[in-house]
Amino acid sequence: MNKPVVAVVGRPNVGKSTLFNRLAKAKISIIDDTPGVTRDRIYADAEWLNKKFTLVDTGGIEPDSNDVILSQMRKQAEVAIDTADVIIFLVDVKTGVVDSDMHVANMVRKSQKPVVLVVNKVDDMAKYHMGIYEFYSLGLGEPIPVSASQPLNLGDMLDEVCAHFPEEYVEIEDEDAIKVAIVGKPNVGKSSLVNKILGEDRVIVSDIAGTTRESVDTEVVIDGQKYVLIDTAGVRKRKKVKEDIEKYSVIRTISAIERADIVLILIDANEGITEQDTKIAGMAHEAGKGSIIVVNKWDAIEKNDKTMNQFTKELVNTLAYMKYAPCAFISALTGQRINKLFDTIKIIAQNQTLRISTGVLNDVLIEAMGQNQPPSDKGKALKIYYMTQVSIKPPTFILFVNDKNLLHFSYQRYIENQMREAFGFKGTPIHFIVREKGAKDV
Repeated sequence: MNKPVVAVVGRPNVGKSTLFNRLAKAKISIIDDTPGVTRDRIYADAEWLNKKFTLVDTGGIEPDSNDVILSQMRKQAEVAIDTADVIIFLVDVKTGVVDSDMHVANMVRKSQKPVVLVVNKVDDMAKYHMGIYEFYSLGLGEPIPVSASQPLNLGDMLDEVCAHFPEEYVEIEDEDAIKVAIVGKPNVGKSSLVNKILGEDRVIVSDIAGTTRESVDTEVVIDGQKYVLIDTAGVRKRKKVKEDIEKYSVIRTISAIERADIVLILIDANEGITEQDTKIAGMAHEAGKGSIIVVNKWDAIEKNDKTMNQFTKELVNTLAYMKYAPCAFISALTGQRINKLFDTIKIIAQNQTLRISTGVLNDVLIEAMGQNQPPSDKGKALKIYYMTQVSIKPPTFILFVNDKNLLHFSYQRYIENQMREAFGFKGTPIHFIVREKGAKDV
């Protein structure tokens, strides 16, 4: 399901980054008294009372500024508003309502998105009590007083924010359709791949990196199977981003990955795998999605009978945490091996939903422990009592043990490898939940 996006917006120096850091439980954004210090988009996962969402920090909005940087920050915030499901509009009780607040209020009102008006820097309720009422003039409902720095009253604010989330997230796509997100750096050929699959130019293709700024969903039927193709904006290195607005493509990419079943991670064969490719692959892995490493522009490479094996070896070594992900070498330009790509997608989709009975699971577990005894530490041996599957997409298993501190990562990886050998699980990560269970309870 797609997590809601909550954008924190407001004019400069009202405490947006301080609030963001407090909610994200980490000092992610730079905090400074100089207006405009937060010039790029920062995002983080956040949670309140078991409700998870993506939190977005923005630079301050200066509606009438002709300054280039402030103008770009305004565009950035406009995209944040457009991307958001809920908007936190932050104002400053110490300065009261100013013209910039009025302009921002008009901006968020026109978005027709849920807006939570938050009055920051209320460190002393008795002192600033009357000042809060001034913000009713913005016409955005009841202001919620908080202090991001203390912190004070953030719970009430988050209650109001989460009240605008839907009770349940309903997927709008056909349940029989396999949702495939196509992700990668700019100009790697994502839109070209979609166009080749569709056989028509339904997605803009350009040699200018960053042409596709929003995710574009396209339904297609191939050999009787329905697919939803999610083309996304490219994720580029921060130092190469020249337009603030383009940085919001990262949020859309994360959002696309979250609602996809399978992720195609496109890599440019001419460039080889880069650090940015590994970060994008890590997003898919951490989200628990089925993945295929797709090397595009393979037709442009001079090769011999060893080239593909050498490239595959480099991919496996660099993406050691994703050895389960198959590699495909294609050309979006010529259509080379694209049909085989969908054969692999269907296999991974089946593996993602594979359910294994507890009895069969434990037969494999017992055999694995017989071949390689569980580790011990200071005379205390790890005991794994049993294992059971609790969910799919990705396949998730609970291991019941006597002491989870004794379950070293390497032994857990060994168990995973034995399961893959027994059941396959090609293309999908496997998640383990470790719980302690006393011997007397077994």
